[in-house]
Amino acid sequence: MNRTNQINDKSPPHELQRKLSNRHLQLIAIGGAIGTGLFMGSGKTIALAGPSILFIYMIIGFMFFFLMRALGEILLSNLHYKSFIDMAHDLIGPGAGYYIGWSYWLGWILVGIADLAAIINYLGFWLPEGMAFTPMGQALISAGCVIFILLINLVTVKLFGEIEFWFALIKILAIIGLIVIGAYMVFTHFQAPTGSVASFSNIWSHGGMFPKGAMGFLAGFQIAMFAFVGVELLGTMAAETKDPEKNLPKAVNAIPTRIILFYVLSLFMIMAVTPWIEIPADQSPFVSLFLHAGIPTSAIIMNLVVLSSVMSSMNSGVFSTSRMLFGLAQGGQAPKVLGLLSPRAVPAKGLYFSCAFIMVGAAFQYFVPNTIEAFTLASSLCVILFISIWALIMVCYIRYRKLKPELHDKSQFKMPGGIWMSYIVIAFLLFALVILSLEADTLKALIISPLWLIILATTYHYFYKPRVHKMNNH
Repeated sequence: MNRTNQINDKSPPHELQRKLSNRHLQLIAIGGAIGTGLFMGSGKTIALAGPSILFIYMIIGFMFFFLMRALGEILLSNLHYKSFIDMAHDLIGPGAGYYIGWSYWLGWILVGIADLAAIINYLGFWLPEGMAFTPMGQALISAGCVIFILLINLVTVKLFGEIEFWFALIKILAIIGLIVIGAYMVFTHFQAPTGSVASFSNIWSHGGMFPKGAMGFLAGFQIAMFAFVGVELLGTMAAETKDPEKNLPKAVNAIPTRIILFYVLSLFMIMAVTPWIEIPADQSPFVSLFLHAGIPTSAIIMNLVVLSSVMSSMNSGVFSTSRMLFGLAQGGQAPKVLGLLSPRAVPAKGLYFSCAFIMVGAAFQYFVPNTIEAFTLASSLCVILFISIWALIMVCYIRYRKLKPELHDKSQFKMPGGIWMSYIVIAFLLFALVILSLEADTLKALIISPLWLIILATTYHYFYKPRVHKMNNH
């Protein structure tokens, strides 16, 4: 090998490497669908909606299956699409690519901030009763978590896939364990220290399936939607997946089964063991089930599982934001420096940039010491952004069918229901946005969200457009 080749071998790569195997992709797809929203948010959702939460998760899961099939068909129709940005840029226009890329980035930054609030809430489990972390303690814990996640992501995409694989496996085994233990408690008519007996009738015997009426049912959608943030993660991994034609369809098709098993069945068992009226809104029902049953050791184990789940959510978030920044920079829609890869084929500059903003979330903890309040505000803003991104994915599908009918005809992975189903999913997402105006705390997030549109419109007009004009003139 001559000297020139040696130098070239040591230069940083320009393309993301296909290092994520089927095993990684399958578990990341599950891990993305089981996050902080399920573990931490379901307590509040049960308090708002009662047992009707089971129907809420089934409805959302049904809609998301079609969303993911649409995304899968588009990504497989053109393997040059690295993520949603390329897809939206090509099918709708550069403005849509710019909006999706930066909104997805901000959405995951907000997930990171919500996750920091959740981590502090869970760590409070270990403190003596009546004690809480000081604002400075909260900020230090947040900073430590961000640095840990940054170090994991800086090594290689394969290490990210490996760690995420184990994080997801812990979550899956814990939920299956909870379902099995819950079923055992029901069949042995376990009596909790509070006097309630585990029984399937606990689900409907406290006011029926809709005890909070239509308004309670609708209010439950807001936090339940947050639980699904991350389902679309597969779309950011398209450029780093081995054999995408075989592995992406497998991961997408398994989504409905996973939602029924991990969301519906786990919450069904929780409400059978603990009457839903006794589940605390500010605690993870996964931990409170074991505390309620008087099994503190299991509660400790579950609390550790829930903590690992939040770290997994942050890990996925930091990974996807750096890939979005890489895509934006490659298209000239973000500073060029964010499009540089390290010798390990990792967008390191993008990782530093994202983690710096999540660190601002650590400061946010200092000013909003009430972790549930911080979590609700960050998660509501995040849901608004993700609803707009999910809707744009469906618009991309409608455009793809109109502009590239020959690709749809050749597709081996067609979306069931096609265009008419796309309109149904978009209508459902708009309905979810309207629901956010029903609750005072989520209405606050809805009112301030147009600020982001103003920031994006301004930066697009004054920074991106002149740069493209300059490039075209050269």
